[in-house]
Amino acid sequence: MQSRRASSEAVLAPWPFLHKVRPNGLLTAMRYRGKRVTVMGLGHFGGGVAAARWLARQGAVVTVTDLADETILADALAALGDVPIARTHLGGHREDDFRDAEVVVVNPAVRPGNRLLEIARKSGARLSSEIELFLEATAARTIGVTGSNGKSTTAAMTAAILRAAGQNAWLGGNIGQSLLDQLDRIESDDWAVLELSSFQLWYLGPSVPMPQIAVITNCTPNHLDWHTDYRQYQSAKQRLLVGQSDDDAAVLNTLDPEVRGWHAKVRGKLFSLPSLEDMPLLSVPGMHNRINAALAAAAARAAGCDEAAIVRGLQSYEPLGQRLEPVATVDGRTFYNDSASTTPESTIAALQSLDRPVWLLAGGRDKGSDFGPMALSIVENAQGAAFFGMVAPRLRDMVVAQSLELPSSALPCLATETLDQAFSWCWQSSRPGDAIVLSPGCASSDQFQNYRARGERFVELVRAIDSVHQR
Repeated sequence: MQSRRASSEAVLAPWPFLHKVRPNGLLTAMRYRGKRVTVMGLGHFGGGVAAARWLARQGAVVTVTDLADETILADALAALGDVPIARTHLGGHREDDFRDAEVVVVNPAVRPGNRLLEIARKSGARLSSEIELFLEATAARTIGVTGSNGKSTTAAMTAAILRAAGQNAWLGGNIGQSLLDQLDRIESDDWAVLELSSFQLWYLGPSVPMPQIAVITNCTPNHLDWHTDYRQYQSAKQRLLVGQSDDDAAVLNTLDPEVRGWHAKVRGKLFSLPSLEDMPLLSVPGMHNRINAALAAAAARAAGCDEAAIVRGLQSYEPLGQRLEPVATVDGRTFYNDSASTTPESTIAALQSLDRPVWLLAGGRDKGSDFGPMALSIVENAQGAAFFGMVAPRLRDMVVAQSLELPSSALPCLATETLDQAFSWCWQSSRPGDAIVLSPGCASSDQFQNYRARGERFVELVRAIDSVHQR
């Protein structure tokens, strides 16, 4: 539930963008009335469903198409039960759905250059996305947060500060919640804080209204199995900056060597990071979270929040799930679910955040990342490591090679096929006082539907161990 703004005592003199007129949501909605729209992919986190629901309610003639079948998409289909969907084609895509469409709403997982998207484009269709529909239609002031790591936490911290300042703040985007269904409740003096992935940014059209405050957390090679190369990935992240106007504002993580050089891309006012030493005590560990807090504080200053509200918001911030989340302590071992760690850098941050011996579970599908620094960090910071999934043998070999170069004894590690096997080995190898941490550093799609399902399986394994020890 979003709380309505209680007062404006914690709001300072605003930057000019606070008074910019946002698009007329009604006129935006009317442009889709009677339009033939194909929604390509319902997705795992509700974006496709929200887009289909919203478009159908605007009077569009909606076709939903997905590679998955009715069994896998049962929940998504149920969520569409109260809106008029013209056609539903599952278990594969049909060319006619793209050749005859006037608009195609693309799921962010679809790679650029997809054959069906080319058919749609050549037939005159406009390619759009769920996040673009929202940015076009919302009257709210918006903050966009992107980066390779830390964007979810930074976005959530920013929303917490705004709420502490008495503002009504909505949190959505890549963080897993579409705000399209909430458009009729979001008012012009509200804030929408959006976590934006490189996929979402890549599909934004040239005329879409960009967030008035842009936050870049960092940038390291990632998703190179989706983007053609690192330069294209960088360009997608920079889209958040270059699409702004002179009246907008930006926050760059100048502690990141890549992002530090992006100041020339900023069109409006650049807000500096506050000192990390000035950040209050946080409920989440690690230097990386202090940087996230500083980014959120700078974004909140750009939004007009005062220092007292910033402190209150950061102190009240509740950690997001599956981000170094404590699960349980069983027989002296503490289990942490960090399944949202899908990059090597996030695994490194997790290893450096805990002050006890760590038994690491890592692995999954490679996204074109450089695992060298992660392997070194495992050797330097872990007590042992079990690797699972597609990259397991390669990670094991890299850690063994790094371990042999150090004067200390070789780090215990092994490659397994499944998370269950990795978990069992870490449990048997660990001792009371140790931590067992799922921080994969990789995508989950080789064995799980998404990172949430991977984290849920880890929690199930912890609960099973706990139940045995409570007998």
